[in-house]
Amino acid sequence: MFKKIKYLILVKSIGLYLNILSFFAPLKAQKEAAFIFSNPRKGKLSLNDLPKILEGTVKQTLFFKNHSFHTYSWIGNEEIIMLLHGWESNSSRWKKTIPYLKKTGKTIVAIDAPAHGLSSGNQFNVPLYTEFLEVATQYFKPQITIGHSIGGGTCIYHQHKYPNSNLKKMILLGAPSDLKIILNNYVDLLSLNSKIKKLLEVYFQLEFNITMDDFSGAKFAEKIEIPAFIAHDKNDKIVSFAEGVKLFKAFPKSTFVETDFLGHSLHDDELYKKMLLFIMDK
Repeated sequence: MFKKIKYLILVKSIGLYLNILSFFAPLKAQKEAAFIFSNPRKGKLSLNDLPKILEGTVKQTLFFKNHSFHTYSWIGNEEIIMLLHGWESNSSRWKKTIPYLKKTGKTIVAIDAPAHGLSSGNQFNVPLYTEFLEVATQYFKPQITIGHSIGGGTCIYHQHKYPNSNLKKMILLGAPSDLKIILNNYVDLLSLNSKIKKLLEVYFQLEFNITMDDFSGAKFAEKIEIPAFIAHDKNDKIVSFAEGVKLFKAFPKSTFVETDFLGHSLHDDELYKKMLLFIMDK
């Protein structure tokens, strides 16, 4: 309880600082608010102390501009399943999923997102993650992508921006749809004023060349014709259940699995069995 109170005080103090700064130095407030929004506090790994699930994998380092990012492969046949974790996580989050995916006989490849795992940097956003995925796609040529949380949002945006003709299926676990909702949650958490909110919207539009309203997984999904498996928990406190429903309604070919009491992580044997059936279904 004390840790929660301490965290809340810290968060609200940061919000108060940014609100005051917005009146005296709005551009500085914009830059600092954007940095905090995109700066994960945890999720990094050490090469000398990797989680057990990653120890026996084939490890490769790939590059995008001045960024390096790491991949881990569990070798199977020539077909590739690519895994993308979410915010403040890393490739070890798949440790409960991997045993089920191995039953497919396919090669499994997991990516450490920007500023996570063994990958470089201190900033994370979907457009940059998408560029990492595009480099990995050109290298590995996956037939199936599986994304958890923002990793799922990245799978959608990547297929919108860089249509992969080899991709046969997509699995989305607790994935968000709209960047605007994520931003609004951030604004509410820090109790930021309307001035900061507008500055952030302008920042991301200039940075990514897309408006906040248009950065929507549901809008991107409308033209993605591959089958999608979408799972979302009714009690997800990180990404609302409504976001999963929104994606399900948008994908032309989709299966929706509603879970209960699994939370945002969605670790569950029965869910994995359903995923396995979806993957193996011809």
